[in-house]
Amino acid sequence: MPICRFRPALPALAAALLTTMTALTPAQAQAPALPSAEQTDPAKLGWMVGSPPPPDKVIRFEDGSGYRFPQLRWSFSHQRQLIPTTNVSRGVGAVSPLPRAERNDLDAVRFTPLGKTEPLTWAQAFDANYTDGIVVLHKGRVVYERYAGVFRPEGQHIAMSVTKSFFGTIGAILVAEGQLDENAVVAKYVPELQDTAFGDATIRQLLDMRTGLKYSENYADPNAEIWAHVRAGGVLPRPPGYSGPKSFYEFLQTVKKEGEHGGPFTYKTVNTDALGWVIRRVTGKGVGQNLGERIWSQLGMEQDAYFSVDSVGNEFAGGGLNTSLRDLARFGELMRNGGQAGGRQVIPKAVVDDIRKGGDRSAFGGYPTLPGWSYRNMWWVSHNAHGAFMARGVHGQAIYIDPAAEMVIARYASHPLAGNVNNDPTSLPAYHAIALHLMANPR
Repeated sequence: MPICRFRPALPALAAALLTTMTALTPAQAQAPALPSAEQTDPAKLGWMVGSPPPPDKVIRFEDGSGYRFPQLRWSFSHQRQLIPTTNVSRGVGAVSPLPRAERNDLDAVRFTPLGKTEPLTWAQAFDANYTDGIVVLHKGRVVYERYAGVFRPEGQHIAMSVTKSFFGTIGAILVAEGQLDENAVVAKYVPELQDTAFGDATIRQLLDMRTGLKYSENYADPNAEIWAHVRAGGVLPRPPGYSGPKSFYEFLQTVKKEGEHGGPFTYKTVNTDALGWVIRRVTGKGVGQNLGERIWSQLGMEQDAYFSVDSVGNEFAGGGLNTSLRDLARFGELMRNGGQAGGRQVIPKAVVDDIRKGGDRSAFGGYPTLPGWSYRNMWWVSHNAHGAFMARGVHGQAIYIDPAAEMVIARYASHPLAGNVNNDPTSLPAYHAIALHLMANPR
């Protein structure tokens, strides 16, 4: 089957909302025969080049081509050209420099992918994961930075579900400040959700995604609630005659309860949109403004960020953030340093410590590439010997923080398969191998 047809636009678009596809086993994930990163290089394929581009090189939102592989290798770096967006200001202060100390020895670092016996090098992993850009910080200095395709240092890329970790952090900050009671129910802050599945869920259950919701993200099921969610928010083109909810918040008011809150961790994007509404209601500011004021303008970011928004301007808190690569790394460095940047405590240290401690490991399961991990405040926590923790987004978006190695890795990618189960076997051991190498070979 040709690669342009094996992932039709509809599943690929909904997949952009998720952090991992738990239904896939590693063997199933490896089944499709995929073209290489070189064969699908968006610059070489000439997408959207010309005045106007040739008809067969045009990418549009309304026909779903923006989320069809290999076109998504272009659109992930050009979301603003396809959908409505709103700005996240970096403020008017000076850019905080990232000291540079590039190393030429990282490309040769070898590791063995999960489930394999043949090693790969760090350089080989770049293309194996369809990487668009990656930067490695060691002790706050850039030791490695590389881009591919149409993504550039001055450009912005969609963060997908890495977005969730920003708002899990902001939600935890509001708890630390006393603006949110983590034991209070969602309906206390958003009465409109009283009669929905969220009404009697606590803020803590929302932050840790331990809610009982009738909400499926099974791509194979055309009746799964994920489809209604993304159509409501305008992330997916709506069919002719569509009469369903027309915003993220309208959709939230249709979600029904299934099971009890406080049970096993179950990853569902809709939780983050509910948290976004809570944040907006408590602060009186949109989630983008909260991000701009509390984090983006505090770190000396190089560029503004931006958000995809629905038809009434609500930001997609579950996966709509777009940033530059270096700015993504700056946020990772803030978390590595316990919430400090430029001699100031931007995020309360107790919030970062709570994230690093992780959630209930007994409640976490179903992720074959993440044994022993947990989930806390919308961060993924490894509990490995280095205390590594991550922000994760489909198609390979990641912030990987290794406190023991004093290392942060930020990566943007456009892997043809959405679930991170497809790139974890290469990514996770590669990150750890770089950490070990930096620790063993300090400069």
